[in-house]
Amino acid sequence: MTEPEASAVERSAISKVSWRLVPFIGLMFFINFLDRTAVSFAGPNGMSRDLGLTASQFGFAAGIFFLGYILLEVPSNLALHKFGARRWLARIMVTWGIVALLFTWVSSVEGLYVLRFLLGVAEAGFFPGAILYLSLWVPARHRNKVLALFYVAQPLTIVIGAPFASLLLGADGLMGLAGWRIMFFGVAIPAILVGIVAWFYLVDRPADAKWLTNAERDWLTGELAKEEKTKAGKHNILASGALLNGRVWLLSFVYFGLIYGLYALAFFLPTIIGGFEAQFGTKFDVMQKGLITAIPYLPAAAALLLWSRHAAKTGVKPWHVGLPALIGAVSIPVALFMNSPAATVAVITITACSIFSALPNFWAIPARFLSGAGAAAGIALINTVGNVAGFAAPFITGAVKDATGSFQVAMLVVGGFMMLSAILTLVVARQRDSVPDAAAMAARSA
Repeated sequence: MTEPEASAVERSAISKVSWRLVPFIGLMFFINFLDRTAVSFAGPNGMSRDLGLTASQFGFAAGIFFLGYILLEVPSNLALHKFGARRWLARIMVTWGIVALLFTWVSSVEGLYVLRFLLGVAEAGFFPGAILYLSLWVPARHRNKVLALFYVAQPLTIVIGAPFASLLLGADGLMGLAGWRIMFFGVAIPAILVGIVAWFYLVDRPADAKWLTNAERDWLTGELAKEEKTKAGKHNILASGALLNGRVWLLSFVYFGLIYGLYALAFFLPTIIGGFEAQFGTKFDVMQKGLITAIPYLPAAAALLLWSRHAAKTGVKPWHVGLPALIGAVSIPVALFMNSPAATVAVITITACSIFSALPNFWAIPARFLSGAGAAAGIALINTVGNVAGFAAPFITGAVKDATGSFQVAMLVVGGFMMLSAILTLVVARQRDSVPDAAAMAARSA
């Protein structure tokens, strides 16, 4: 094959993967993030009142999801590696859809805690599994672009999901249910339906993709095999080694700070907006609150794509993660010291842009030195440690709010954790050539 022919095959293969797989996996991620954050819309729109929740209890209910998620994260991703993404991702999605549906009939604080925990158990492994799955379909030089297209589903979940949730919340009395219960029902059903479709639609690997030509299959398979061989020779980290690798743990703590900011914002932004009436004397109906909640996330989606495009052109560097983390660390506490709703939402928009600019570029880093079972275990570990913040952020934010009577101090804590992420990316930059290979680890253990 001549060089121009190889280049044409490369372009067509990556284009087909980008259009055939990324939108569908992105749709799954969209539903995933909407289901796990639906409680943030339900809380200030009747659920907290009906169940008698304090801010601390609401934060604990939001966060306990991640305890169940964490317990099964690494085993779930190893199961995906063993059984294949098609079966495992479809199974995860149908399971969490069934659990999400049960929120429609929750009747007590304790029941809410149990269902949030079980939702985490059901969802465990989906996000790192999706990252791993997409990483197995494209060579490293195209991975950043593909992951950015996938990750844009997360901010768009709020852009589209907040007004959608508001419409469902407005259906108060339908089937004799409160609006927040209708909302839970409406966001759960798509998970079950799309999970069933995923079983038939997804393909585990390029070699099995009938929608690729023979030349495209051969090119993708060959390029990915060469990368695996290179990683095996230079940075061969097995599953056990990945769990003990220093760089993996550094990246885990970087991710912790980013996720702390993400979920503090995701779970409490609707509540903060709901408090504008008492703080500034303004009044918004349910749909207006939903639209205001969506405002920061549309610019965030654009910032994600533009920043990822820059990173793809120059090569992903730690500062592609660290600089946005630094900006987010400064902006998020500043937001709640603004003197109007517009100014508060404007600064929160800067925070959202920062967080979402960092995240897809972050996930391009571990895939560079992890492969096979090591990639499954390492990516799951990073996501697991990071998602400890998913429990800590809403719980600590709610507890600090109850203790102080406002969100200002809680957002200072959020800024501190994001600053930690910014600092640790500098350490990652210095450690990038220090990943031990399998032979070195074996020699040390001998």
